[in-house]
Amino acid sequence: MNMIVKKVVKKKQGLGGLRGSSGGSSVESSPLRPQLIEKPPPCTHGCPNHNMIREALMAVSKAEEFGKTLEAGLEEAWRRFLETTPLPAVCGRVCPHPCETECNRKEKDGAVSVNNFERFIGDFGLRKKLVPAKLTEARRSEKIAVVGSGPAGLSCAYHLARRGYPVTIFESFPKSGGMLRYGIPDYRLPPEVLDAEIQRILDMGVELKCNTAVGRDIPLETLRKDYKAVFVGLGAHQGKKLRVPGEDAPNVFAGTDFLHRINCDEKLDLGNKVVVIGGGDTAIDAARVSRRLGAETIILYRRTRAEMPAIHEEIEGAIEDGVRIDFLAAPIEVYTKDGRATGMKCQRMKLGEPDSSGRASPVPIEGDTYDLEFTTLIAAVSQQPDFTGFDALREGKDWIKTDAKFKTKEDGVYSGGDNVQLALVVHAIFHGRTAAAAIHEAITGEVPSAGAAPSGEPIRADKLKLSHYDEAKRSGVKKLPPAEALLSLKTEIASTLSEAEAVSDAKRCLSCGLCFHCGSCWSLCQDNAVIKPLVKGQPYKFKMEFCNGCKKCAENCPCGYIEMH
Repeated sequence: MNMIVKKVVKKKQGLGGLRGSSGGSSVESSPLRPQLIEKPPPCTHGCPNHNMIREALMAVSKAEEFGKTLEAGLEEAWRRFLETTPLPAVCGRVCPHPCETECNRKEKDGAVSVNNFERFIGDFGLRKKLVPAKLTEARRSEKIAVVGSGPAGLSCAYHLARRGYPVTIFESFPKSGGMLRYGIPDYRLPPEVLDAEIQRILDMGVELKCNTAVGRDIPLETLRKDYKAVFVGLGAHQGKKLRVPGEDAPNVFAGTDFLHRINCDEKLDLGNKVVVIGGGDTAIDAARVSRRLGAETIILYRRTRAEMPAIHEEIEGAIEDGVRIDFLAAPIEVYTKDGRATGMKCQRMKLGEPDSSGRASPVPIEGDTYDLEFTTLIAAVSQQPDFTGFDALREGKDWIKTDAKFKTKEDGVYSGGDNVQLALVVHAIFHGRTAAAAIHEAITGEVPSAGAAPSGEPIRADKLKLSHYDEAKRSGVKKLPPAEALLSLKTEIASTLSEAEAVSDAKRCLSCGLCFHCGSCWSLCQDNAVIKPLVKGQPYKFKMEFCNGCKKCAENCPCGYIEMH
């Protein structure tokens, strides 16, 4: 949509005039002329998967103005998300929405509720049984194997299927979904939502083989021989130990193992008091599940709340559930009696200098300890993949290493997700998407042209005219009150936005860096140099021979799309 000015034509005297009046402009001519220059929006820049957030929001907010039905706008928004992610209904529930942290609207009256909007659009797509668009109807002959059906593997399979590749997913567990199914409680991510989005991928021609552990049941080398390329997305299902005496008791669980058992409907007797060690999402999930199982629950975290890596809303939710958090404390010994853990000695901590994570490092306060009793202990300090059968992809004790396209050191083998980097679901989706594009490029030589990170610096609030936009309240989801939420492990605690709420929040999008047809440039130009499109939604244009470079169009462009050069 960019218009590059090839030639500056000097304005002829007497042409144009103040709109609605006679007489020419009195502004002295300038050599500068307007250019339409699209800038990356900060939401897409801040999204690890670079979802087309601005475009999805504007598809809904401008649907009626551009002569479309609202349903057509909602479907267009869904297709914008499906260009980069196959799991909008899932991510709309579990993503900590770094896009909203970047949103310029927060400088006015609060960020656009992107995460809740994505959830609404994802649910809309499921309800309407929308089918993703393929990039080709041709069926390729090159078979691709995907190891693991977590978000990285599902993303890779989806983007390869869109390109016509026959894909087979190998999953070691009885059901697909990886950490999405076995590591996130049902009250946050209902299994029926996950199942529906996975089925949509399978319906594109992807084959799924569960109860098949590559590395044990099938050697990786066999896949390398039978398939043109292999993508490895193992997931980090193994919890790390505390490395303190007494932690091997049967009532001491790793966080990932505890959530896996719960999500498999295993009945666990936790007793009346649970202590959870850790400050990440697994720790928070384990604590909130324990409350739903009727136990008094305490989280022990060695730093302060400011350093907790868990999703802010989930921390708030845990506190509302009645979970107590002991900050600046760490276990140093687990007490046992008759073979079971009964309590532990805790060390008081203080914050020291930043460590490799950039957070302040916890330092023990010498001689300051206390005892804490419990009936069950859950250690959710970290997790790691099971690399059995994948040693060829590792370097020493390091996890799997890849290049920027997620290719490993082994020819034809790519990898992504938690076995490369413990991160968010949306990071894993990006890994799988990037690897799929790299696999296609390696086979065909075609360099992907879409879906890459936006080039250039994102446009910030200081380049916008925020006063142009009306104040508008951010839409928020409704949540079950804690007393009701604690009654069930299955009932979803947060609701999806209504259609009216989703549309209302879409209309709050500032369209940072791209024209949204407000008409300011046309209405303020005194020289008739701005051409309003006859078809709504088409770009505005300039008659450069009428323009004298007064800058009014650029200075009053709310979204920062017009520049003077």
